[in-house]
Amino acid sequence: MNQTLAAQTETAARAPAEVYDEEFVPAVFSHWGPVLCDAAGVTSGQRVLDVACGTGALTVAVADRVLPGGAALGLDANAQMLAVARRKHSAIEWFEGPAESLPFEDATFDAVVSQFGLMFFTDRIAALREMWRVLRPGGRLAVAVCDDVEHSPGYASLAALLDRLFGKRIGDAFRAPFVLGDGDALRALCTGADIANARIVQRHRTVRFASIDALVSTERACAWTLGGVLDDQQFEKLRREAQSTFAPFIDTCGRVAFEMPALIITATKN
Repeated sequence: MNQTLAAQTETAARAPAEVYDEEFVPAVFSHWGPVLCDAAGVTSGQRVLDVACGTGALTVAVADRVLPGGAALGLDANAQMLAVARRKHSAIEWFEGPAESLPFEDATFDAVVSQFGLMFFTDRIAALREMWRVLRPGGRLAVAVCDDVEHSPGYASLAALLDRLFGKRIGDAFRAPFVLGDGDALRALCTGADIANARIVQRHRTVRFASIDALVSTERACAWTLGGVLDDQQFEKLRREAQSTFAPFIDTCGRVAFEMPALIITATKN
């Protein structure tokens, strides 16, 4: 087995939560924490809830702002993700449960944030309504989703490559995290959740992987998109074809970088 295949096999063998935290968080998600904190006006001493906290990237950013004197809470429905999150910060309170039924009293948080989880919720309107319910008057909501895949040149190229190699069903499996990349759709969700005066803003950050092979092997292990969809032979074909597809996005050291914009819902509760 060559080095590339060995690395891919090792990545695929790890638990999805471990892959998410070790690969996706530094490559894609870690730099969004300060953005969401700014959007929600998170400051020292506040009580703040992170919904669909995953392995805690945003929750840790919240804790860095509100502690000491405040409280940072993270909630996720996935016990494995929370097991990884609990290793990160002893002062954060972690809760397991669905976003559609938050285990908190009305009006108990100064801010509620959520980073790249809304698109995966069973009932998105119910989840937004719950986030709004637990906000205090004057509290601020900030919820980020991936913008349309066509606005992210690297991921758009990967989606098109998957369509070409394996058919649109596989390409659409990869597109799942990008399904809410539409401002009108997000506004409709907010209206359904009775969130008044919601604004949708676009923000840009850069996705960075150490190599094309690192990007492909990480996507292979992602339980929420391509995990379990393609066999070893198909992934090897994807790896080979990706070398030319991602050539425009690599630097002289072989690292991959491209923009991935997000749409962020913001609203202040009266």
